[in-house]
Amino acid sequence: MKKLMIIIAICSLFTLLLVGCGADRSESAASNASASDKQVQMNDTQFMQPSITIHKGASIALIATTFTPHIIANGTWDNGQAKAARESGAPEVQNMQVNGNSSSNVGPFTTAGTFKLYCTIHSGMNLTVIVQ
Repeated sequence: MKKLMIIIAICSLFTLLLVGCGADRSESAASNASASDKQVQMNDTQFMQPSITIHKGASIALIATTFTPHIIANGTWDNGQAKAARESGAPEVQNMQVNGNSSSNVGPFTTAGTFKLYCTIHSGMNLTVIVQ
């Protein structure tokens, strides 16, 4: 019985440690993005907002708020099919890995227009970047 209580106590401490570290990493990922960057958060399978509008010359920070990794590229999901495509003037994004609870910057976007990004491993995970 004593051994069981010790095991439960150790498991509880380990769980608290993991939860505490996860929260700190998420906050640090958000704080690593510079103030001039526009932020787009990602959960397990979606961008938290489907589009973002920025000014010419700005970058965006893609922030993973969970432990799920993402691979970002130019293009979009269309009716369940991945369609890799890079619009003229878009920064090249090819196989950009954003691991769980981290962030990566895309840009700068130097040309006005509408640009598409998608996660190559999560069907339907699309982001539209509107540059003015």
